Amino acid sequence: MRKILFLDRDGTLIVEPTHDFQVDAFEDLAFLPKVIQALQKITSQETYELVMVTNQDGLGTASLPEAAFYPPHNFMLQTFESEGITFKEVLIDRTFEHENAPTRKPATGLLTHYLEDTTIDFANSYVIGDRLSDATLAKNIGAQAILISVDNDKVQAWQQDTSLKTQYPIVCITNSWLEIADFLQKSTTHRQAMVQRQTYETQIEITLQLDRKEDSQIKTGIGFFDHMLAQLAKHAQNTLQVNVQGDLHIDAHHTIEDTALALGQAYREALRDKRGISRYGHFTLPMDEALAQVAIDFSGRPYLVWEATFKREKIGAMPTEMFEHFFKSFSDAALCNIYVKAQGNNDHHQIEAIFKAFARAVRMAIKVDSTDHSLPTTKGVL
Repeated sequence: MRKILFLDRDGTLIVEPTHDFQVDAFEDLAFLPKVIQALQKITSQETYELVMVTNQDGLGTASLPEAAFYPPHNFMLQTFESEGITFKEVLIDRTFEHENAPTRKPATGLLTHYLEDTTIDFANSYVIGDRLSDATLAKNIGAQAILISVDNDKVQAWQQDTSLKTQYPIVCITNSWLEIADFLQKSTTHRQAMVQRQTYETQIEITLQLDRKEDSQIKTGIGFFDHMLAQLAKHAQNTLQVNVQGDLHIDAHHTIEDTALALGQAYREALRDKRGISRYGHFTLPMDEALAQVAIDFSGRPYLVWEATFKREKIGAMPTEMFEHFFKSFSDAALCNIYVKAQGNNDHHQIEAIFKAFARAVRMAIKVDSTDHSLPTTKGVL
C-alpha cells in the first residue's frame, strides 16, 4: 500500500508573508528552516510519496497574476528537485474562500483521484500544514495530521489546547521540520495493527505490535491455545492482545480457525509494504526429545508445507488436527509461505517446539534493516 504526505505550501514549506499572504515575488520567497534537510531524510526512506496541496486565492486574476506567481513557485520546485526532493503532483486551488469551491481545502475535490485509488493507505498517510484547515483535510480523507508553524506562540497555543486532538486526527504539533522527520521515521518503524473479526460463530479482537516488547494478554477460551499464542508473542518479541468469544459449546474449530485468520491479517497489516524487512526467517528448535524446523517467507503468496504427525487426539482442549489448520489459515491471511517439520515422541513437546520455532522464524523475517529501506524483491511489490 502507498503512503502519501499531502503538504501545504505557504507557511509549511515556505514562509508565508504577513503583509499580503502571497508569494508573488522572489524577495518574498524564503524556505522554512531545515525543510530541505528534513525532506531529504524523509524521502531517503522511500516510504512516502510527496503531494503538494495549496490554496492560492484568485490565482490567474488581477489579485494574483500567473506571471507573478509562477517564477518564484517554479524556482521553489527546482530548488527542492536539485536536492533530490520531488513532488508526485502539485495541486493548486485557484478560488477565493467565499466561493466555497469543492476543490478548496479542507474540501477534498482536488484529491478525488487519490480517494478513488484503492492502493493508498490513508490511515498511515499524513497532511502537513500550518492551519487547522489542514487538520480538517486530514480528517476528511481519513489521514493523520501534523501541524507546523514558525510562530512559537501559535504552536504553544495548539499544544495547550487539549480539545484539538479530540476534534482532529493530529499526531504531532511542532515548530521544527527535523522533529517531523524524526516523528515520521519512528512512526514507520513502530509497526502495529488492530483487527476485528465478527461472524455468527466468533467475535475476535486482536492488537499486534511488532516493535514493542510488553506483556501480552491472550484469552481464547482454550487454555493450551492461549499458551501457544503466548509463546508466539514471547519468542517473536511482539506484543499481542487477543480476545476471542467463540462457539466453544459446539467445538474448538471455529475459534482456532478464525483466530488464525485474524492473526495472519494483523501481521500482514502491521508489516505494511514490507520495505526494509528481512522477509525470510527460519529456525530449528529442540525441546527435550522433540525437534521442530520452521521456515517462513512473507512473499505475498500463501502456501503451507506440513510434515508433522501426532498420536493424541487432543492437547488439553485443543484438537491436534487443528494445528495444521491453524498454520494454513495464518498463511492464507498473512500471505506467506510456511514450512513446518517436526519429530518426537511427546506430542506436547512437538507442538510447543513448532510454535516456538515459528515465533523465532517470524522474528527473523520481520526484522528491519535500518540501512536498507528497499523492498526485499526484484518484482517491485510484495
